[in-house]
Amino acid sequence: MSRSAPRPPSRPASRRTVATAVAAERRELADVLDGLTPDRWDAPSLCAGWRVREVAAHLSLGFRTTLPGFAVELLRARGSLHRMTDRTARRDAAAFTARELAALLRENAAHPWKPPAAGPTGALAHDVVHGLDITVALGHPRRVPEDRLRLLLDAVTPTALRFFGVDLTGVQLRAQDLDWSYGEGTPVYGEAQDLLLVLFGRRLPPGRLNGGPEGHRVPPTLVA
Repeated sequence: MSRSAPRPPSRPASRRTVATAVAAERRELADVLDGLTPDRWDAPSLCAGWRVREVAAHLSLGFRTTLPGFAVELLRARGSLHRMTDRTARRDAAAFTARELAALLRENAAHPWKPPAAGPTGALAHDVVHGLDITVALGHPRRVPEDRLRLLLDAVTPTALRFFGVDLTGVQLRAQDLDWSYGEGTPVYGEAQDLLLVLFGRRLPPGRLNGGPEGHRVPPTLVA
């Protein structure tokens, strides 16, 4: 990882720090969901094929599913995690009301669930990125606090990029709102939370990334 201005290496965040960030993120997302009008719940998110309500349903799946239950769902999906999450999100989006989906996040703010095989910041990444899938798609003004973004941006690895199908060959991502960059090559600028979405394989709405003062072209693979 390279940065535009070197900073001392950050120490890994403590479990307590990450757990506190996860709980705060879930409560704040619940507040966002509670404030949405019915038509916004049916608006598309950044997750292809999912409306806001499917993303909200998926956010609470880990609180409602035991490990044996997860295994059963995976078997039903013939071992495909993608099929499993898609099927359960659509099922649960139809089963729960908007108010119930928001309440599930708030009531489980301190739940210890994290994605299988994920690292220490896995639960925070899951909640922050899916929250942005909702707010960025809706044009909602919510901004993820810098301390949470830094926990996630500083945890980026080539392995994680490969998992999400992200190819940044010849590209350097540079945050405009904090001191962070990643990669080598032609710079692409954006707000830190938008760059986080890129790192997790999302294609952003037009206008959220730019070539900076140099005016470089933004690779079409990064935008919708």
